[in-house]
Amino acid sequence: QLQASGGGLVQAGGSLRLSCVASGFTFDDSNIGWFRQVPGKEREGVSCMNSIDGGTYYAHSVQGRFTISSDNAKNTAYLQMNSLKPEDTAVYYCAADRGGRSRCSNLLSDYDYWGQGTQVTVSS
Repeated sequence: QLQASGGGLVQAGGSLRLSCVASGFTFDDSNIGWFRQVPGKEREGVSCMNSIDGGTYYAHSVQGRFTISSDNAKNTAYLQMNSLKPEDTAVYYCAADRGGRSRCSNLLSDYDYWGQGTQVTVSS
């Protein structure tokens, strides 16, 4: 299971850090993904990290503002979000891919476990 937290209401330009705690498995052998979804739109990949070499991917819209990381000792993944914009408003989901892929993926179907989502609202 995955438990996401850390969402909230923040003004534009502010920061939030999302957390995702895993139970029943470990992140050190899982690729991690963060996705977001707004009503009426498909869930989109924001960032992912590969468990083997720590390689990361960021969507163009968040490049340079968001940072994905993990603390395997705490079995927790993070998404640090800086310089937030109103268009970042969405429900954010963490996900784990335990398929052993050599590169992390932005395909929803590649992920085996999903957190429940945490709302991020950025006011202008």
